[in-house]
Amino acid sequence: MFESLSGRLSGVIDGLGKRGALSEADVAEAMREVRLAMLDADVALPVVKDFVNKVREGAVGHEVLDSISPGQAVAKIVNDALIDALGGAGAVPLNLNAVPPAPILMVGLQGSGKTTTSGKIALRLATREKKKVLLASLDTQRPAAQLQLQQLAERAGVTSLPIVAGQTPLEIAARAMDTGRREGFDVVILDTAGRLSIDEALMEEVRQIRAATNPVETLLVVDAMTGQDAVNTAKIFNEAVGVTGVVMTRMDGDARGGAALSMRAITGAPIKLTGSGEKLDALEEFHPERVAGRILGLGDIAGLVEKAADTLDHEEGERLAKKMMAGKFDLDDYVSQIKQIKKMGSISGILGMLPGMGKLKDAIGDKDLDTTIFKRHEAIISSMTKAERKTPDIIKASRKKRIAAGSGTTVQDVNKLLKQFDDMSTMMKRINKLGMKGLMRQGLSALMPGGAGRPGGPGGRPFG
Repeated sequence: MFESLSGRLSGVIDGLGKRGALSEADVAEAMREVRLAMLDADVALPVVKDFVNKVREGAVGHEVLDSISPGQAVAKIVNDALIDALGGAGAVPLNLNAVPPAPILMVGLQGSGKTTTSGKIALRLATREKKKVLLASLDTQRPAAQLQLQQLAERAGVTSLPIVAGQTPLEIAARAMDTGRREGFDVVILDTAGRLSIDEALMEEVRQIRAATNPVETLLVVDAMTGQDAVNTAKIFNEAVGVTGVVMTRMDGDARGGAALSMRAITGAPIKLTGSGEKLDALEEFHPERVAGRILGLGDIAGLVEKAADTLDHEEGERLAKKMMAGKFDLDDYVSQIKQIKKMGSISGILGMLPGMGKLKDAIGDKDLDTTIFKRHEAIISSMTKAERKTPDIIKASRKKRIAAGSGTTVQDVNKLLKQFDDMSTMMKRINKLGMKGLMRQGLSALMPGGAGRPGGPGGRPFG
């Protein structure tokens, strides 16, 4: 989502890093680039002005101009200013401090993903917080909106308020809160109706529901893809009904990221959660420092570890690791490994969480990061016999032709897969032979072709 902004800010910082010392003119030129990059990324003008002023003030101080590494000093100032613009370090959790049932009011325009987000929050509270959640649709405007929420509740494994035809949104809200109290629910999520654009009828309806239910959270759902419109929507909703938190949907899209950087400054409300994708578990806490790190190409290792902990099958991972280290890894295990990686989402998304990988992605191009290669490998392996998967060495010319025909690929594709698998197996055997002490002593060069058991090239000299 932040690719364009990330590329341009990284370029500015890299340019400053190449200079031995910084003058005020260098800083002024860099700030002009930063300003243009942020405006191009759809960041609101007041936010851009504030951001650039903060960075300029920090960057022209003696500690930067006299610094041995001015590029790094400016990078830290930009990073801190980004974190500040995004709402300050640390995620802001949902506030559930109320006598149960705690009402959460979901507001926003039609098409922003409000109903799906209600389902996602219900799943998150039920599984992570072990809360008893009731979902209630107050949307009598959109056809089948109440039915959609009922189906989402079923998928999330939570209760939905039974649909009663002819009731007004206020009557549904009152019935939801009454049901929540009588049946011992911890949280009641009230999904209000949206409109295609903001009008007074919508605002009045939301005001009345808010006054009747007194919610602990009024969450505004905005679509990150709408850019500056999302910021304008947030401003109007905040002035009309008061917003305690923002949920940004479609954070996996190719929007320019300005809405996220503008939201806190414009509304005063923090971004609490972000959605990426239609799956009900595709909802994450918003960590400003992690997002700032990703914008500046510093990665988000903490986020990657959390993602892995949530999605990967650890028993399966341990089983595969043991087989790999014992040199008994076969093609069935390779397919199992592919399935584990695919659970974590797109390769581009995973690489974006690793430090310095933004530039590598630019160099390689998104096509090579596509997961179609995994699908092709799965198809090839599924066309093999059990014996072939266990012992790939037996796969000769005639077998390759049969496998290629069965998987809808070419013999060259089969050869590529077998070569990659063979290289992986060879490396695993070398790691096993060296042991961890040998690997630490000899370094990665010991794993390179011709480097098994030797510290480098001829005569023990390191390669390169």
